[in-house]
Amino acid sequence: MRLVKLTMLRKWERSAPLALTIPSIFLFIGASAQDNSPYSRYGLGNQAPTTNISNRGMGGVAAAYNDPYTVNYANPASFSFFSAQQEPGSRKLNSGRVVFNIGADGQGRTLTDQSAQNKFTSPNLLFSHVMMGLPLRKNWGMAFGVRPITSINYKIQNSGKLYDPNTGNLIVDSSTTLYEGQGGAYLGSLGTAVKFKTGKSQYLSLGVNAGYMFGSRDYNTRVSLYDDSTAYAAAHYESKTSLGDFYFDAGLQYHFKASDKIYVGLGAYGNWQQEIKTNRNTVAETYTYSTQTGYIPIDTATSTSNIKSSLIYPSSVTGGFVISKLAENEAGWTVGADFTRNNWDQFRFEGARDTAVRSNWQAKIGAEFHPVPKNNYFSRTAYRIGFFTGPDYIYTRQTKIPVLGISAGLGLPIANYSLQSRFQASMINLSFEYIKRGNNTNIIQENLYRLSVGFSLTDLWFGGKTKYYED
Repeated sequence: MRLVKLTMLRKWERSAPLALTIPSIFLFIGASAQDNSPYSRYGLGNQAPTTNISNRGMGGVAAAYNDPYTVNYANPASFSFFSAQQEPGSRKLNSGRVVFNIGADGQGRTLTDQSAQNKFTSPNLLFSHVMMGLPLRKNWGMAFGVRPITSINYKIQNSGKLYDPNTGNLIVDSSTTLYEGQGGAYLGSLGTAVKFKTGKSQYLSLGVNAGYMFGSRDYNTRVSLYDDSTAYAAAHYESKTSLGDFYFDAGLQYHFKASDKIYVGLGAYGNWQQEIKTNRNTVAETYTYSTQTGYIPIDTATSTSNIKSSLIYPSSVTGGFVISKLAENEAGWTVGADFTRNNWDQFRFEGARDTAVRSNWQAKIGAEFHPVPKNNYFSRTAYRIGFFTGPDYIYTRQTKIPVLGISAGLGLPIANYSLQSRFQASMINLSFEYIKRGNNTNIIQENLYRLSVGFSLTDLWFGGKTKYYED
């Protein structure tokens, strides 16, 4: 088997984040076709990162994490922690801080073909997420946006003699089979959370997301036969499936003050098993190839269209904790851990079980450090580090694929010098991840290097009787 290598700074106005949202989404979604990962042909493809870029720097720890300047979309219970102030003696919102997050992933994938001892690389630029969060009342917030769930991009070529799978007899001396796939799943979501005071310095937050999962899975197989005495037409088979349906998940967080400076948070989030509608079209045909026009169909053997069915998206649950030290004019830190269980044994496509996927787990640990605040830039920078491990949900040839990852990140504040934007606060979040997927027992080993860049833009919005006058 052989792998085939596939070939701002201006002043931010209040409406700028919204104006950039739609073109940013299409820019990064369109860039995803350069990737080449053979494992993405199984299940629903490679799983996208499930957490915001600031959380990725901490190994993906997110179950109990919240930050009023970041949308932690992994756990919707965190939406109740957006900054808000009420008018005295009233439930009306006096002021609230709106948060806008957008991110992109630049990654390089190195593939090692264990059978041929060859290495191949594929750089890529991917859309990460775009999310907006805002307080509705004090202790009540909401967030909405869109992000990828999985991605499918592979191109694999197999050359050699072709044998009859039933008799074992030689059919042709030379053949080439090209496997190609594109697609992936995305989630547009709208969530809300409410926080309750359960005691002195104790809070319970409950959150829920409602969204729409959509995407496609396009698989192509092209077979070319070569023989000195016989001319064969090349064959092409395509199966293209679109998917789309409503999707729900939920979460909770419980935070309390353990001592004068130490705070503890517990959290959990997940989704239940859900049915997603699908629509599949297929075609089997002969074709020829021209360097000027590409693939040209000759004759169609069979075709089907609008085969309506569904897939079963599996349930998943994550639980974890964080411990933080928070004090004025002192160094602060946060440490935490998460454990995730994904029930991929429940996955079904058009009623059939996929033997290439299995239930899996993942353990994550991470930390964030804030230096003593001083009169220099680096004392206002957040420093993050993390680690995660667990088997992949994909099992090729009934062989486990171990996954091991390390991460590091920075939270870099951006100063605002304009009086017009004096109520805005901005931060660049960076995370770097190294992920090793597979080992010497697997057919393919992947080494992934991912650099993620996210912009967290916040602005103070006013409500109630308070008015805002710009200079």
